[in-house]
Amino acid sequence: MMTILWRARLVQRPLRAFESRRFRSALAASRPPTLTLLGKEYPTDEKTNITPAIVDKLGRNLYLQPSHPIGILRSLIESHFSNFTAHSGFSPIVTPAKNFDDLGFPADHPGRALSDSYYINNGLMLRTHTSAHEVEVFARGDRRWLLTSDVYRRDEIDSTHYPVFHQMEGARVFSSSQEGIDELEADNARLSEHLAQSNIVIEDVPHSSSTNPIPSVYATDHAERMVRNLKLSLNSLMLALFGGRAGSAEEPLQVRWIEAYFPFTSPSFEVEVFFHGKWIEILGCGLVQQRTMQLANIPHDVSWAFGLGLERIAMILFAIPDIRLFWSTDSRFLEQFTPGNITTFRPYSKYPPSHRDVSFWFPSEGLHDNDVFDLVRDTVGDLAEDVKMIDSFTHPKTQRTSRCYRINYRSMDKYVCKPLILWYIDNPFARSLSGDEVNTLHAGVITRLKEKFGVEIR
Repeated sequence: MMTILWRARLVQRPLRAFESRRFRSALAASRPPTLTLLGKEYPTDEKTNITPAIVDKLGRNLYLQPSHPIGILRSLIESHFSNFTAHSGFSPIVTPAKNFDDLGFPADHPGRALSDSYYINNGLMLRTHTSAHEVEVFARGDRRWLLTSDVYRRDEIDSTHYPVFHQMEGARVFSSSQEGIDELEADNARLSEHLAQSNIVIEDVPHSSSTNPIPSVYATDHAERMVRNLKLSLNSLMLALFGGRAGSAEEPLQVRWIEAYFPFTSPSFEVEVFFHGKWIEILGCGLVQQRTMQLANIPHDVSWAFGLGLERIAMILFAIPDIRLFWSTDSRFLEQFTPGNITTFRPYSKYPPSHRDVSFWFPSEGLHDNDVFDLVRDTVGDLAEDVKMIDSFTHPKTQRTSRCYRINYRSMDKYVCKPLILWYIDNPFARSLSGDEVNTLHAGVITRLKEKFGVEIR
């Protein structure tokens, strides 16, 4: 028995080592020497993992389009915080220090991993959140500000996830002086009166606790006032966005606060609203860590901050069922919306998906699910509605692992494998995306898998 096991290992180790070398060689061969991003050329290295599909999204700036749902929502929030300075236009290319270190992310935080973030090279990356510019904006001296940007994260493929999305961050800075305290108390009184007269029910948590502490560098009383101002301000925002839309006009808006953890705030909270029968997370927030204020050269001030994803809220308010639609250039989508108005999206196409499976032996190291998802996006674009791993098998002798992924192909604008007669009746001028075309798309995915990762298809 020992001899059999020993011989199996002799076979297994060279095979797995070969797979690993082949994977690394295939990646290196597919990497261009430079990347051109937003008109500027950057050298690549072993850390480069940004794909052409992501490069294509740079500079689209959906949040600046006044008739786009993302732009409409941005404008509505900016109108609510009308005395805040609105920022946009920061380059999405930042250093890892700016994106992580300045905000207190630990060295082993998973967000730093190549599987989670897009790196241009070892020294530059695409921002993963608007907070990458937090220190910079604080240092400008704005006491009230909003910042809207596109952000980039490697992610799965389905109707609610996309590797490019949009965030809005807001912050308000108060002095620790008596003048700052007076300003806080006056604002808290104003907001409290407004909410007391509104149709809203708030499920709150303590302003701080042993598990969600106020940092010792802050005076407790002042920090408590700050947290109260944060909660009142964001409850008012929730009322502006969701009031009268979460149910019948007579039903109160329900808002729930939950303790949370973020590296750059303490205490930290998440805010949820009860919308159409379920609780939905809307944003994260908290008191900004003193380290950030020191880096911005305002060590004696205190600030709260919040961050929210515009797509998440827009999908709820506009009833948009698929996140890919935000990137559509189809006039049937774009012409449904007008600046300043939240209207319900009217679907113009929803055709059955056509799925194909692909199985291959996984390299022993280095390949992540997000690598597969990015390759699919890069090959077929938004024709991939979702990608799921549906099976995993480990060979009992060689210990090689095989995975099977199911790719659902569905166009938002064309028919995918719909019977010809029904297709013609519905729209005689449309062109069907045929089964042969889906096969061609899928063959392209398989070819890219072999070329880029050196995998062995089963």
